[in-house]
Amino acid sequence: MKRLLKNLTFQVIAAVIIGIIVGMVWPNVGKEMKPLGDTFINAVKMVIAPIIFLTIVLGIAKMGDMKKVGKVGGKAFIYFEVVTTLALVIGLFVVNIMKPGAGLDYSKLEKGDVSQYTQNGGQGIDWMEFVTHIVPSNMVDAFAKGDILQVLFFSILFGVALAALGDKGKGIIEWLDKLSLVFFKIIGYIMRAAPLGAFGAMAYTIGHFGLSSIRPLASLMLSVYMTMFLFIFVVLNIICKMYGFSLFGYLRFIKDEILIVLGTSSSESVLPRMMDKMERYGCSKSVVGLVIPTGYSFNLDGTSIYLSMAVVFLAQVFGVDLSIGQQITIILVLMLTSKGAAGVTGSGFIVLASTLAALQVIPLEGLALLLGVDRFMSEGRAITNLIGNGIATIVVAKSEGEFDEAKSKTALQEMRNMKQAV
Repeated sequence: MKRLLKNLTFQVIAAVIIGIIVGMVWPNVGKEMKPLGDTFINAVKMVIAPIIFLTIVLGIAKMGDMKKVGKVGGKAFIYFEVVTTLALVIGLFVVNIMKPGAGLDYSKLEKGDVSQYTQNGGQGIDWMEFVTHIVPSNMVDAFAKGDILQVLFFSILFGVALAALGDKGKGIIEWLDKLSLVFFKIIGYIMRAAPLGAFGAMAYTIGHFGLSSIRPLASLMLSVYMTMFLFIFVVLNIICKMYGFSLFGYLRFIKDEILIVLGTSSSESVLPRMMDKMERYGCSKSVVGLVIPTGYSFNLDGTSIYLSMAVVFLAQVFGVDLSIGQQITIILVLMLTSKGAAGVTGSGFIVLASTLAALQVIPLEGLALLLGVDRFMSEGRAITNLIGNGIATIVVAKSEGEFDEAKSKTALQEMRNMKQAV
C-alpha cells in the first residue's frame, strides 16, 4: 500500500479525480485552486529554456557531423508536415460525416469574448514578422521569456559553433554535461508537486467553466475526441508498426506524462521529462534535442485535428456549405497558419481567426461559441501533441540509426518490474 501511495501515476490519477469532485461540488473552492496549477506549470517553464539549450547543444556537439545534424532536422520537418497534414485531412473527414454543427441555433448558444484573439488573427499571420522573430535580438531576453523558437535557434547555433571547436571545446562540453544533470535533478524535485498541480488545474477548470457549459456543444467535443482516438490508435499505430515498435508499449512508458498533461492541460508541463524519457527509451541525445523542442512548435497533431474540425463546425452552425475546393483551401491555409502562430498565447484562436479571415465565408464572431468548451478539449489536444512528438522522435532516431534497441528493452523491462512491485 505504501508503494502504491508513492507511485506518481496513482498520485496524479487521484489528484485529477479529487479535482473534478471539488470543482463540481464546491465550484467556488475549485476556482481558488487555480494558483496551484499555475505555480506548477510556471515551475516547469522555469527550467524548460535551459534544458532545451543544454540538450540541443550537447547533442549537436557530440554528434560532430554537421551534415548529419542537417539530415536529422530535414527528416523531422518532412515527418512533421506529412503527419500534421494527415491529421488535418482526418479531422475534415470526420467532421463532415458526423456534422456536429448541423441544427445548432447560433443565437441561443452561450458565447464568450474572443475580441483579443480576432484582433490579432483577423488580418492573418504576418509571415515576415514570424520569420524575423525566430532570430532573437537579445539572447538573454529569449531565455527570460522562454520563447522556444528563439531558444531553439540560438541553441543550434551555439551547438554548431561548439562542435566546430573540436578538442578545444571538450572542456565546455564536459561542464555543460554536468550542468544538465543539475537541471534534470531540479525537474525531479518539481515533479513531486505534479499531483498538486494536476489537482489545482482540474478543480479550477471544472469550478470555473462547469460541466453544464459543454452540453450544447457536446457533439463537437465527442467528434474531436473520437477523431484524436482514431488518429492515435490507427494512424500513429501504423507508423509505429512500420518502424518496428509497439504503440502500446510506448504509451505505457509515458503514462505518467500523459496523466500530468491530462491534469494540467499543458504539454509544456512535461517537456523536460519527455526529453529524458525519450533518451531512456533508446533515442540518442542529439535526435531528442532537435526533434522534441522543434515538434512542440511544428508537430501539433492534436491541434491540427481540432483546428480543421472547428472551422467546418462553424460553417455548419452558420449554414455555410463548403465545397471540396474550399475544404482543400482550409487544409492548405492551416498547414501554414498552424505553424505561424507557434508559441503565441491563445494561438489556437489566433489560427482560427486567421483561417476564417482567409476563407471569408464564415463570420469571425463564430469563434465566441468555442470559448466555453475549448478548455475541455485542450487536454485532448495536448495529449495527442505529446504522443505524436514522442513517436516522431523515435521514427527519426530509428531512420538515422540513432536508436539503441537494447536500451529500449531495458527501459521497458524496468517499467514492468516497477509495475509488478507496486
